[in-house]
Amino acid sequence: MAKKDYSNLTKDQLLEVIEKLEGKKKYGLVWDEERVPEKVVTDCQDKLPVLTEVKGKEITTDENEPTHILIEGDNYHALSVLNYTHKGKVDFVYIDPPYNTGARDWRYNNDYVDDTDTFRHSKWLQFMKNRLELAKNILADDGVICVTIDDYEMPRLWILMEEIFGNENHLGTVVIRNNPKGRMTKRKFSLVHEYGLFFGKTSASYIKKLPENPEDKTHNYKQDENGEWYLPVNLRKQGVDSNAVNKKGKLSDRYFPIYYDAKTGKISSKEKLEIEILPIDSKGIQRIWRRSKDVIDEMYEKGEVWVNKTKDGYQVYFRFTGGLDGKLAQSMWVDPQCSASDYGTKILDNILGEREKFQYPKAPFAVKQSILSATDKKNAIIVDFFAGSGTTGQAVLELNQEDNGNRTFIICTNSENNIAEEVTYKRVRNVIKGYSDQKGIDANLRFYKTTFIANNRNKDQLKIDITKRCTEMLCLKEGVFNLIKEEADYKIFQQGNRYLAVYYDFANSSLEELKEEMNALKGEKVLYCFTVDNQGLDKANFRGWKNIRLEPIPQKILDVYKRIFKN
Repeated sequence: MAKKDYSNLTKDQLLEVIEKLEGKKKYGLVWDEERVPEKVVTDCQDKLPVLTEVKGKEITTDENEPTHILIEGDNYHALSVLNYTHKGKVDFVYIDPPYNTGARDWRYNNDYVDDTDTFRHSKWLQFMKNRLELAKNILADDGVICVTIDDYEMPRLWILMEEIFGNENHLGTVVIRNNPKGRMTKRKFSLVHEYGLFFGKTSASYIKKLPENPEDKTHNYKQDENGEWYLPVNLRKQGVDSNAVNKKGKLSDRYFPIYYDAKTGKISSKEKLEIEILPIDSKGIQRIWRRSKDVIDEMYEKGEVWVNKTKDGYQVYFRFTGGLDGKLAQSMWVDPQCSASDYGTKILDNILGEREKFQYPKAPFAVKQSILSATDKKNAIIVDFFAGSGTTGQAVLELNQEDNGNRTFIICTNSENNIAEEVTYKRVRNVIKGYSDQKGIDANLRFYKTTFIANNRNKDQLKIDITKRCTEMLCLKEGVFNLIKEEADYKIFQQGNRYLAVYYDFANSSLEELKEEMNALKGEKVLYCFTVDNQGLDKANFRGWKNIRLEPIPQKILDVYKRIFKN
């Protein structure tokens, strides 16, 4: 590009040029925001997105099991709702967004974006930026996000995520062999992989160790009578730094005899018994013991050390229980179960009972690996706002079954081609209830759609409308869903021994009635009331309430209410 000539510009003109240059984005990313803002984003400036439950779609197998959430609608609207209900609560966000290959696989402002669009990359970046910023808000301080992507947008996505989450919070990039047979290209390598970009929200985020099955380990781990795994290890040290005599000729204090009584099995480092055992290897080299005298005697008292007679004489062994806490996830995943065709499409077809209902579903195994790498919490909250066929939902359900976890998922997909009901919901439902020859997995599910609250110009009515329409979001926020009492001014919900009440308007008689209802209940109780007062609820209105947590409607919702009415 030719160098611009600024020599004829006035001082004011030069200052204007400098101001424009300083205001440009870093890294050379081009944004579409100023040219054509995304409509779903501008919609939220004067409207309040809320959730409405799809009645008849709920699944309840066991109230004690977690309740999972499926949301149908634009994922920006869904994320806006989650910013009211789950801000700072989510442990892991996993998404598989459109790869922007030019295959008309996604829309910007209701139009497909294909490879002839000169703003294709800019639109995709703005599209992702809007959602990633909201996703960051819902992550806990130690939360992690993983975005899967291929070569088309990987370099730009990396820069974008560094800008949003910070370079210091890049936890690693995983290469996933998702297509072992390879994908045909023109002039390029046959593609067999995609990437998983892992970023943390803060410095508290880190990659976890993947659990291991001792039976799969190369070493000969054994099980005791209690079912606990251990590895028998020779107490005589070998290899580096194992010589009893150092370079200066000094004998180590870890070179000493261990005494053994073959009849009783007694072992002692201090009491002389029938047999003396020294840490000398088969070649006659003096080695050292791995533990000190006092520790060895303590190990004997705990039953953690014993003697075996071998061809090389008597050998002392101890019980090693390390190495069972898993292994750090590696940056390349080549397990055959990562194959999207063999372990994605085929699995989905089997679950749905029909073929090719959804193109290119993820392999559940790869999603499980991502979850386990990002969080070791068995009660983790996991969000996927590009849910597609619902692979993330299946992965969470199966993980809970495998390790007795209580993880919950919130997955969101759009309504295009009725995918939410005919694919995503059907898949999760069949995994819960069972399909083909597979038994079901006990779990509960709620199905919601995104919508907006209309701008009612009556302030008092708008207040009541917002509170009533937000009730389902408050259920989602508290994890309490079963309606047990409904009156004109309030509703009461229950989940196990937890109760949620939502009060719509202050009328003395109904408030007293609600107090009696809530006081009669035993368990964990919370009451939400609408208030425009930023200082919170007037406690004078709640004298005599027993063991209840009082909450105003979330400030995020109030801010929208005020903005709507102001306009």
